[in-house]
Amino acid sequence: MARPRCTCPGAPFARVPGPLGKDDIQVDITTMMQMLGEGFITSLQIFALTLVGALPLGVVVVALRMCRFAPVRLIARAYISVMRGTPLMLQMFAIYFMPFYVFGVQLTPSSKWQAAIIAFIVNYAAYFAEIYRSGLQSVPRGQYEAAEVLGYSKFQTLAHIVVPQVVKRIMPAVGNEVITLVKDTSLAFAVGVGEMFSTAKALVASQVSMVPFVIAAAIYWAFNFAVELVLGSIEKRLAYYRD
Repeated sequence: MARPRCTCPGAPFARVPGPLGKDDIQVDITTMMQMLGEGFITSLQIFALTLVGALPLGVVVVALRMCRFAPVRLIARAYISVMRGTPLMLQMFAIYFMPFYVFGVQLTPSSKWQAAIIAFIVNYAAYFAEIYRSGLQSVPRGQYEAAEVLGYSKFQTLAHIVVPQVVKRIMPAVGNEVITLVKDTSLAFAVGVGEMFSTAKALVASQVSMVPFVIAAAIYWAFNFAVELVLGSIEKRLAYYRD
């Protein structure tokens, strides 16, 4: 039996016209910045939704990863291994095409956006889970024992002794992942999501100019600089605890 062809309107391998067509006139810097700004809004949405989904999902994954029940622990380790060991772009393609090729579900124009967000969340959750695990394992066992002697419950030990130390210790690693995420949002173009990088590519092709790439790079850098300032401020607030 012949394999069905994906004829959905959002198939990323189809030739999709960009913001500018063949006969488009030259645009000025202001127009370029406006178009790139609209694409950057999409990049920001990917960034925000990924953090909202991946940070708490990472907590669930690390809880499973450190579970005493071996089968659950092995499943969590396998999940982390696959997410960290395969390209994010490949994961987006797998999530995008799986409903059609496995279940025969026709894809819709919104499928590419959903696939991108899901792929970003499950991918970054694996990285955050490992960062959380390293932070938890860095707390000496003696502190748990001291809390038990003082009559602390397990919840009180985590809330008042362990978590404050873990948050401080993992902030640099989490900050690196957050900054990487800003740049990784450009990978969403692979499944046809019109974020800033795809807009810049279309402008470069139509205008035969590197200026859109320069503007896009400046926007990425400016946003990452703002993220660095926020993360630095958080780290300073956590400086009350010193190792």
